[in-house]
Amino acid sequence: MKTYASRKPVPPYDALSPEGKRCIRGWWAFDWASQPYFTLGLTFVFGPYFASVASDYFLATGLDEVAADAQAQSLWSLGQTITGILIAICAPVLGALADNTGKRMPWIVAFSLFYIIGAAGLWYLTPDGSFLTGALICFGIGLIGAEFTTIFTNSLLPDLGNAQQIGRISGWGFAIGYAGGVTALFIMLLLFVEQDGGTTLIGLAPALGLDPETMEGTRFVGPFMAAWYIIFMIPFALWVREAPRPRIPGGVPKALGDLAALVKSLPGKVSLTAYLGSSMFYRDALNALYAFGGTYAALVLNWSIVQVGIFGIIAAIFSAIATFVGGLVDERTGPKPIIITMILVLIAVCAFILGMTRDSIWGVSLAEGSTLPDTAFFICGAIIGSAGGVLQASSRTMMVRHAEPGKPTEAFGLYALSGKATAFLGPGLIFLTTTTFGDTRLGMLPLIVLFAIGLFLLFWVKPGGLAEDLEGTT
Repeated sequence: MKTYASRKPVPPYDALSPEGKRCIRGWWAFDWASQPYFTLGLTFVFGPYFASVASDYFLATGLDEVAADAQAQSLWSLGQTITGILIAICAPVLGALADNTGKRMPWIVAFSLFYIIGAAGLWYLTPDGSFLTGALICFGIGLIGAEFTTIFTNSLLPDLGNAQQIGRISGWGFAIGYAGGVTALFIMLLLFVEQDGGTTLIGLAPALGLDPETMEGTRFVGPFMAAWYIIFMIPFALWVREAPRPRIPGGVPKALGDLAALVKSLPGKVSLTAYLGSSMFYRDALNALYAFGGTYAALVLNWSIVQVGIFGIIAAIFSAIATFVGGLVDERTGPKPIIITMILVLIAVCAFILGMTRDSIWGVSLAEGSTLPDTAFFICGAIIGSAGGVLQASSRTMMVRHAEPGKPTEAFGLYALSGKATAFLGPGLIFLTTTTFGDTRLGMLPLIVLFAIGLFLLFWVKPGGLAEDLEGTT
């Protein structure tokens, strides 16, 4: 069997043809185009806006503030749980089917439409909460689009560089994505998102004549994300070309058979199996942490959307810097040491946040009106953004090291399966914990457990990936 090392060498980036360089830049453009759905939509603008609208809606039904906040977070987490289940069911089958059809670009186009339609629909969530369910559905449609397009674009990564270069290409892609996210967030805060007085962060009325009374500036985040994606996917469409591959007939039954055979082969690939299990748990925790960071700030610390947005800018800036540097470190050390270090950092931050409220930090009472919790959470956000970005980039590199030559889509289909088969787990555990104890803050507790399980399973993961794994079985 071929090992990863037998892949045909790819010349250094500086020695690539202009077409090769444009292909990598076009691939990076996807990260820039798609990241706002997670930065603006999931975490820092729409997520907190949804939580605030939902909390006010439940307050109006007679619940007290604590119960209304918990109910709002439970509803948001329920939406993420249902979406995660749908992704888990569909992702591995679609990945195998796309591998058999020989082309990934049509799938990227199809799920880009999901992204655009879902994002645009977020406009209709008005402050009275009359579109809460519809907003959850629209957000889920857009999130499905964002996640599935990522699966297919990730499968293009192994063809962009050799084993050492992949770490830098992946890390810089995430860095560019975070830069795109923070740029989009900066534009939203300066020109559209209303503060309490009805003006934006720089004291202007929301641009385009949007009405602050009905929060049109904040609601514009949906159409803004859709337009951003359309515009910045143009370089991807023009410059990225996938290598031709033969079409394998058989349709869905053939794809299901191939997927089943691949899963049956896993017991003989200890490192790959351990890595898929490890990444399943720690990625669930990280995605849930991103999803609920903004809502946590809005519900526990009572931050405004603008405060959450500034928090997002700081986190994204640190993320962009850290992933850029992380790509260079990955190129020298490989991904495994980086993954271990970042998980330990995230466990420590989650533990700290778990013990923080508006009035105290781990039982130490604070003076009334103290800004220490705000400052501490800003620092935590910068650390989470940095560690999370580096973790995702190095995880993508590690998956490439476990891919068989000529089967990148199959490998990232497995990666998608491990990431999405339990994508509902983090949000679901937050939902269960929050509902059971009626305390938003305790929603962080399950994430520590998920990170710890992922860290434990890394013990069996070989730093060299598939090649080293197979050497150990011969």
